[in-house]
Amino acid sequence: MRSKILAVVAASVMSAGLLAGCSSSSDNDGSSGATTGAGAEKVTLTVFAAASLKKSFTDLATAFSEDHPDIEVKFNFDGSQALVTQIEQGAPVDVLATADEKSMDKLGGKITDPQVFATNVLTIVTQPGNPKNIRSLSDLSKPDVTTVICAGDVPCGNATAEIEENTGVDIKPVSEETAVTGVLTKVQTKQADAGLVYVTDATGAGDTVTSVSDPAFAAVVNKYPIGVVAATKNREAAQLFVDMVLGTKGSGLLESQGFGPAK
Repeated sequence: MRSKILAVVAASVMSAGLLAGCSSSSDNDGSSGATTGAGAEKVTLTVFAAASLKKSFTDLATAFSEDHPDIEVKFNFDGSQALVTQIEQGAPVDVLATADEKSMDKLGGKITDPQVFATNVLTIVTQPGNPKNIRSLSDLSKPDVTTVICAGDVPCGNATAEIEENTGVDIKPVSEETAVTGVLTKVQTKQADAGLVYVTDATGAGDTVTSVSDPAFAAVVNKYPIGVVAATKNREAAQLFVDMVLGTKGSGLLESQGFGPAK
């Protein structure tokens, strides 16, 4: 009888040990999964930005990714009015940066606390060497000079119209583009003698164009606002990107590429 009791006790102890072992293994797996797993999933941040911001924001994204390797930034660069329309139609986006406040204001409460981060002004670009000898804004009204400008509903088009009104110069464009990059491309490809683009676009184009300034440009300043889209599902990451643009690193890079400071 004694041997049978000992056998039962031994079996019970062994069974308890096995159960304890299973429980311990389960706990360790859970702990291990929480601390040594793949970690948080990489966040993809979608930024809609005015076409004139393409180079600067692409450079900023490189610096941003170095500080935040878990966040991938994807861009959609286009005319500000096109970006606004896409958001109004429900396009998924986390951050918006436009080339003027008027475009941003159209979205009202869909953008959280937009703030101006840079300014820009227009300039004339010509084919390299300025073969038509364009010296001022008034030269663009000459019949033998073909000029390209932005369409009226684009921020650079609004600025062009304001400058024409201020100066009385009447430009007869051969084409009106939906983004400032389209104006620049038509001059670079010799489809036009001259075009009105932002100073930053002229700077970025290097020796593929010649720049011609005019005192009238200084009176019309475009203010660039940026803000987090209210419907974003990546609010924290979006705010981090906005903070970088508004911070010293962002402002320093923007100013190095010809943008004026926020006003």
